[in-house]
Amino acid sequence: MADRKGRLKALIGRYISDILTFELKNKRVGLPSVNEVIVNEDCSLAKVYVSFLGAKYPRQNLEELNRCKGFVRSSLAKKLDVYKVPEIVFLYDDQFEKADRLDEALRREAESIESAKEHQ
Repeated sequence: MADRKGRLKALIGRYISDILTFELKNKRVGLPSVNEVIVNEDCSLAKVYVSFLGAKYPRQNLEELNRCKGFVRSSLAKKLDVYKVPEIVFLYDDQFEKADRLDEALRREAESIESAKEHQ
């Protein structure tokens, strides 16, 4: 039973990604990308962090995805070989947006330093 939780996290991430890409027919969800899966100690809850590629309103996409989580969990149950499939909670992963804002701030700061050097 070496690292059962780690294997379960990896399988859940891969299977949910496949389910969202190939099986889910709800167009209002958009194009979700599974970024991380966190499973609690007793493996009864899986927090799935997702982002939406090219979405204007990712929070609405997340709400729609949470409405479909029953379908996702039942499809996951068919693929996983475990006694009890964990409850799924989809959460929005905004790390890419934070990184973009940080890159933009660093770029502006570098430009202001360059312009200050030119004016000296």
